[in-house]
Amino acid sequence: ACMGYITPEYFKFPGYCATDLSFKDIPNGLAALSKVPGAGWLQIFLFIGTIEKWFYKYDASRAPGDFENGGVLGAPNGSRMVEGPAKTRKLNAELANGRLAMMAIIGMFFQDGLTGQAWADWSFY
Repeated sequence: ACMGYITPEYFKFPGYCATDLSFKDIPNGLAALSKVPGAGWLQIFLFIGTIEKWFYKYDASRAPGDFENGGVLGAPNGSRMVEGPAKTRKLNAELANGRLAMMAIIGMFFQDGLTGQAWADWSFY
């Protein structure tokens, strides 16, 4: 989420998101929510729903988040980590990094809502 918030500050895809809306015309941050057409949001939700419902299926015999089709870093059908202390350490690091990323994106949302920009510009304070 943080990378998705940062990347548009430096790079935008060429071409069009919708018939009359180019990617360069979509603002960064929270302002983009009102610019992307409903059909675009529908496509995003359908794609995510398809992955969640049919590719990463819940299996009560496995640990939470341990999907049969998910490899290292969630790569579909990717390689698997070998059981042991190294796997436990990596999974704990992933949990800690995920928690840090959640705090970072909430901070970016707050700053964007407060100043209208995702990046610190001290002239706004």
